Amino acid sequence: MGQQNLSRIMRPQQIAVVGASDREGTVGNALIQSLLQGGYAGKVLPVNPKYGSVHGLPAAQSVLDLAPGVDLALIATPIETVPAVVQDCVDRKMGGAVILSSGGKEAGELGREREKKILEVALPAGFRLIGPNCLGMILPRERLNASFVLGMPDAGPLAFVSQSGGICSSILDMAAKQRIGFSHFISVGSMIDVDFGDMIDYLGGDDAVKSILLYIENLTNFRKFMSAARSVARVKPIIVLKAGRSQAGAKAAASHTGAMVGEDAVYDVAFKRAGLVRVDTIEELFDCAEIMAKQPRPRGSRLAIITNGGGPGVMAADFLARRGLEPASLAPETVAALDAILPSYWSRNNPVDILGDASVATFRQALAICLRAHEIDGILLIHAPQAMTRPQELAETLVETIKGRQYPIFACWMGGKSTEEALNYLNGAGIPTFETPERAIRAFLHMVAYAENQEMLLEVPPKLTRDMLFDRNRAGEILTWNQKEGFLADADAWGVLAAYGLPVIRTEKADTEEQASRVARTLGYPVAMKLYSSEIIHKSDAKGVRLDLRSDVEVRQAFRQILESASRYRPGTRVEGVTLQPYLAAPDFEILLGAKRDKDFGPVILFGMGGIFTEILKDRALGLPPMNRLLARRMMRETKTHTLLQGYRNRPPADFELIEEMIMRLSQLLVDFPQIAELDMNPVLIKDGKPVAVDARLKVSPVDLAPTLHLVISPYPAEHECRMVTESGMRIFVRPIKPEDAPLYLNLFKELSPTSIYFRFFGVMKELRPEMLSRFTQIDYDREIALVAIDEDAGAERILGVARIIGDPDGRKGEFAVLVGDAWQGKGIGAGLLRRCLLIAEKRGFKNVHGLVLSENRNMVALGKKLGFLVKRGEDTGEYELTIDFSQPEVVRGLESSPCFC
Repeated sequence: MGQQNLSRIMRPQQIAVVGASDREGTVGNALIQSLLQGGYAGKVLPVNPKYGSVHGLPAAQSVLDLAPGVDLALIATPIETVPAVVQDCVDRKMGGAVILSSGGKEAGELGREREKKILEVALPAGFRLIGPNCLGMILPRERLNASFVLGMPDAGPLAFVSQSGGICSSILDMAAKQRIGFSHFISVGSMIDVDFGDMIDYLGGDDAVKSILLYIENLTNFRKFMSAARSVARVKPIIVLKAGRSQAGAKAAASHTGAMVGEDAVYDVAFKRAGLVRVDTIEELFDCAEIMAKQPRPRGSRLAIITNGGGPGVMAADFLARRGLEPASLAPETVAALDAILPSYWSRNNPVDILGDASVATFRQALAICLRAHEIDGILLIHAPQAMTRPQELAETLVETIKGRQYPIFACWMGGKSTEEALNYLNGAGIPTFETPERAIRAFLHMVAYAENQEMLLEVPPKLTRDMLFDRNRAGEILTWNQKEGFLADADAWGVLAAYGLPVIRTEKADTEEQASRVARTLGYPVAMKLYSSEIIHKSDAKGVRLDLRSDVEVRQAFRQILESASRYRPGTRVEGVTLQPYLAAPDFEILLGAKRDKDFGPVILFGMGGIFTEILKDRALGLPPMNRLLARRMMRETKTHTLLQGYRNRPPADFELIEEMIMRLSQLLVDFPQIAELDMNPVLIKDGKPVAVDARLKVSPVDLAPTLHLVISPYPAEHECRMVTESGMRIFVRPIKPEDAPLYLNLFKELSPTSIYFRFFGVMKELRPEMLSRFTQIDYDREIALVAIDEDAGAERILGVARIIGDPDGRKGEFAVLVGDAWQGKGIGAGLLRRCLLIAEKRGFKNVHGLVLSENRNMVALGKKLGFLVKRGEDTGEYELTIDFSQPEVVRGLESSPCFC
């Protein structure tokens, strides 16, 4: 009911305004005035007799006096009265409410208790709440102004969602000046119920919304937010301004990794993983709003700059350079075309400086040439005031030249009063205008970042050339011994890492000088010796590390020196001895690989420069598990260390597949054991291309969470792997689909007959586009169940069939689809896969699953009946609608009792 009621209150036919006679009563009157002046076509129902007399409307004495059918309540009563008002609304079967009243959690503990009471009434009924402490919402397409902001913004394709009412007011004022229109303008306030995740899901399903802007101060349900954002950002740009960059993140932690991972940096990596574009200021957010509302998305970052002033052109090029880019390189034919219209002394380069005496005709000709150039993805037109061109005439020429073209073009008309008329004209014609070249380019690059995000989503993660095996039982035993919060003993930390296949150097412990001498001889010289103490985390700080020990004398001397140094560093510290390792002389590189559990986003992986300069150089990148090779590779590329690892001078390159595998193994360790609070492998030495960890620390702290719920991104659900024998006797391995399956899925598609394609996709399809392939293989395991059948008897891995159930955001309803290769149809594979998907859906709490089947697809209709689906004609007479209801016990029993179930 959650999303259903949210849809109901976002398109209400009847609105009740519930106010009081004091300050909130004033707000209530303002709400009614906004609704009436905005031209809302639905019914406005005041719940306060005073409102009726003021606005000439029939008013109810209380909510319970209202007739059934009201969709939305606007509540502006004192916060302590809101629980009772919400209860009345629930009793009247309303969809939800916008609570404008203040005094919730922002007022302290008493406010939190008030919000708790409101939720206790609303949640069991599926009654949705926006607010409290919010400005309200404005839906220009519906002429609905359910806020106390007077005026109605223009309708347009942008949706804006903000926690701050002040930001809302500011954006509205700026948007009116720049002629920017909105589809939704929503203030979510304290987010007692409806949060950013809910709004992203809702707006993602609205075809009139082309882009989404978010002003975020804090998030609530982080996993829901990430799930919604990852889903919607594939099809619509989401631009986010997250306040609080300057605030300190988490407190400094004991390990290097903990000291370097701050709260804001984690937001950065989370937004990037979800495919969002982050901006830093209100100005940037507004500029992005303008360019998104008025222009198509650029194909790439190749920008042409046409200017009649050399200085502004240089400023634009410099700004690109600071962002690591250059203006587009002009093709010879483009330069030749410009040569034909410009003086011989023009720049002959990009920026295209057409010189200060350029006429309007010259501007038009240069623009037309650049519009035809295939090497250009967007055009910035800069006009500096001069006597040869009137700004208004040039604006009219620009609009006429690009008429009918879908091309990213934006203008910078420099100057003040003399350009006002031209700027208003351009804004009215849908061309973004900016006061400076830097602002224009910055907005363009944000759109480029979104386009690049979309391209990255289409990349197929490569598979490792070998299988990864993990000894979960061994790691679990060690961590069970260490349930108290704190750092593990070195030997236990090494044991956990080794259990997950992470390359660790052989390490032996010695309690005495004699034992150290024997261990060194066993390992073979040279050796490294390190302090062994659970109370001293950073051994180097205590002078507890000795390297390149080449004799028994040096080993004995180092043992004594380390113990003495530890005693001086922290008198009374418990020292258990030393550890000895083979010494790797002259490694090619030193890197750091670690992790820290963030209080909001769960475990965060860190990669960067290793050794004693880790915190000084701060060359690092972050990532969120689960990780695959592609994600690991992208994370490494964000660092300067990655460039070093490619090799230079006489140093060979690192084996990147081995490092990617290390990151994936670390990721799986963090997925499996939520009690890991910090993990630090520093340094990881790389010699002759191969990495090995030579020092490690691991800290645990108890958590009370169900498996995988400590993650904000659902990991691969290995528990759904199984083996089955089909009705025809085929041995099949069934497992969830993986991003790496894209080539196998493509092979399956190529083997399908035109009829099978038509039955599955309801149309003719010659090929599977990259975005579709990505959508089918890179799924959100929280929202979607997709199982593939792998032939166990085939020499090479191949997919025989796929079944999936795509859930709605509430996880209560789902839609199924089945696809089986022609050669394997009729062997029970589709039945087995769909049956397995249905049982998983039922256990997750789905209420029902449905799907549309073409009437010609008799085999699928028969399969549906066999599994317990109710079959009836769809709205289109050429389709059947199949629905299975899990509330019927006999349906579930029938699925569980099937002999084909694995």
